Amino acid sequence: MSGALDGVVAAVTGASSGIGEATARALAAEGATLALLARRRDRLESLAGELGTATTVHEVDVSDADAVAGSIDEVVARHGRLDVLVNNAGYGTMTPAAEADLAEWRTMVDVNVNGVLATTHAALRHLTTAAAGDRGVADVVTISSVAGRKVANPAVNVYAATKHAVGAFSEALRQEFAAQHVRIGLVEPGLVRSELTAANGALGEVGELGVMEATDIAEAVIYMVTRPRRVAVNEILVRPIEQTR
Repeated sequence: MSGALDGVVAAVTGASSGIGEATARALAAEGATLALLARRRDRLESLAGELGTATTVHEVDVSDADAVAGSIDEVVARHGRLDVLVNNAGYGTMTPAAEADLAEWRTMVDVNVNGVLATTHAALRHLTTAAAGDRGVADVVTISSVAGRKVANPAVNVYAATKHAVGAFSEALRQEFAAQHVRIGLVEPGLVRSELTAANGALGEVGELGVMEATDIAEAVIYMVTRPRRVAVNEILVRPIEQTR
């Protein structure tokens, strides 16, 4: 049975776990050929083994701009094109500013902002080429956060700042590349079961109906990239039903 993304090549950063892994699986289920990017090669290779021989693994830290550019070029060299980029790699700690470690702040900026900038910059020329081809459109989807819309509590300080930044960057890209048919999407999840939320103790806020799963966010990404080429879904905010902040 054919999928909505047959013939499409998609690169996913942070693909070794959580939302990135779930998104890679969802894209593959729709027929896309996958390039998996992350630091943990063993996890990428395990996932690639499940997704099929066409899937490629690219061990890279998104905060290293030169390495990212090399990985994106390698994706295109291996697969011949790049139609979809999912910027999912992220890092977050949530500590009041007076108690924070400045190195942690720098890491959040390096991964959440500079990583998105480096990966998107490396991919844009390939995406515009793909959009001019048979599919007629290309996609950049960045996984942000509800923290990119509001500061729910003081401890999210720099994490929220990074997510506000990628929101502004995405809007600028949307305006710049609309005429070239490169769609720019931002997915802003609320509380999702993940390594990040577990590490920050956020799962203690779970209500009766629970939190979202990574697959819920993957479905939002799939919705964005499978719309008819005349349609651009630029922003999806999705929370657990009981989350109020």
